[in-house]
Amino acid sequence: MDIVLLTLGNTIDKTFFSFDFAIFEFFGNIQCGFLNIIAKIFTAFGDEAFVIPMIVLGAVLMLFKKTRKYGFALFFAIIVGTLITNVLVKPMALRIRPYNTLQEYADYMGWYNFAGAFSESDYSFPSGHTTAAFEMATALFLVFRSNGKKKICWLFPVIAVLTMCSRVYLMVHYPTDVLAGMLVGILAGVIGFFLMKLCMKLITDVKLFKWIDNIDLAKIKLFGWTEGKGGAFAVAVIAVAFFCISFIPALSEGGDTAVRCAYNEEYDCYNEAKVDDEKYPAIDGKEYCKIHWKQLSGVEE
Repeated sequence: MDIVLLTLGNTIDKTFFSFDFAIFEFFGNIQCGFLNIIAKIFTAFGDEAFVIPMIVLGAVLMLFKKTRKYGFALFFAIIVGTLITNVLVKPMALRIRPYNTLQEYADYMGWYNFAGAFSESDYSFPSGHTTAAFEMATALFLVFRSNGKKKICWLFPVIAVLTMCSRVYLMVHYPTDVLAGMLVGILAGVIGFFLMKLCMKLITDVKLFKWIDNIDLAKIKLFGWTEGKGGAFAVAVIAVAFFCISFIPALSEGGDTAVRCAYNEEYDCYNEAKVDDEKYPAIDGKEYCKIHWKQLSGVEE
């Protein structure tokens, strides 16, 4: 079964090779130190170190009446997008990362190393970072737009597009990976938006969850501040914490900081090894990425 499924990833590689490599070449030709920094910053918008806290933020926003719609939409969009990309599509496609499949192309490897030699530990198609960026952006875009905030709503798709481009610029995803991630993310965002509308209808109209409608953390007082300011301060602190946790470390990732997978048969695997992870213990004293650990151990997650 694995051999049959693996063919899907190989088929995508062969079918879209010319398109993918042409886009790689475009980004490779515009690489510079400044754009490296910009790409590292925007790629963090799709990293799990940012996305997981955003789920928490979505849950927190649900507890404020004024932001409940944003919280529900964000929360549902992330859950749906994660399930589609990581649970359904990636295990079906089994597409190997370009820095593993394109090692014979000196130009590509030069671009990859110049961009910082980032590495991931799983399969490539579709892009999880791009899915995450677009699921959040689409959900927030739709909620902001429905609330009449038509200028600020466009900020989110712009960030998502830059996140998508950063994954190709850093050479960790094929262009077709990020395009697929964009489609999944938009779908997840739309689903998240309509699930939010359903929840709000059940809460405010049907009164099925009337107790939720009575919850409003904006009413709390913090440090003697009036109602509303204490809750706003708490959310601001959480947002700053997310920045410190997600974006600052992203600037130092890549290159020699990553421990590479020990697999070196069909290719030298540049995936990041799951070091010090109890779920993926060393095999014969060697550390492997998620993919090759499962192949060599014979253990399925």
